[in-house]
Amino acid sequence: MNPAEMYKTVLQNCPEILSITDVSKILGVSDKTVYKLVKNGSIASTKVGRSHRIAKPNLLSYLKVGIKAM
Repeated sequence: MNPAEMYKTVLQNCPEILSITDVSKILGVSDKTVYKLVKNGSIASTKVGRSHRIAKPNLLSYLKVGIKAM
């Protein structure tokens, strides 16, 4: 199984729309780090009220970029 397929398998039980906290748990980093990734455009998000929401495909795109850099 290649890394891209592995990530899709790992994330298949996650909701389609993720909160900052959801993403931080998936990535194993702090909420603050995810906010930085969103702010610098590494992970695309949508702001809903005062909260950021991240679509699962956007997280997968971010992870794929990381895989290519390896």
